[in-house]
Amino acid sequence: MLKLFKEKKRTSQAKILIVDDEVDLVSTVAYRLKFAECEVVTASNGLEGLERAKSEKPDLILLDTNMPQMDGHEMLERLRSDEALKHIPVIMLTARCEAQDVATASAHGVSDYVTKPFDFGQLMEKIRTVLKR
Repeated sequence: MLKLFKEKKRTSQAKILIVDDEVDLVSTVAYRLKFAECEVVTASNGLEGLERAKSEKPDLILLDTNMPQMDGHEMLERLRSDEALKHIPVIMLTARCEAQDVATASAHGVSDYVTKPFDFGQLMEKIRTVLKR
């Protein structure tokens, strides 16, 4: 029981930006993160995600690659070139698992790479690990 409280404390009050155009996935992940007492902000494409990152200053970004208007790789590149935002950790949360995609994300300093479908417990563990750094 004590472990449960400690785990909640690690993510408590963390602000997490979810950038993904899959409405159902965003709703499900946001619900679970709110249950873990995280503050959740969402965006449905990279352009909106970049704007939200600037205005909300999240502690962590969960970022998809395939999105309209601006894909996740371009958003990540712009994020890393902005002095005010480049420190924000990013976990890629995407269906794309080709070596090229992983390499591109790694070159831009992602904290982790999670492929869909995913186990939410494992995602939460990765989030906790990144937030502890």
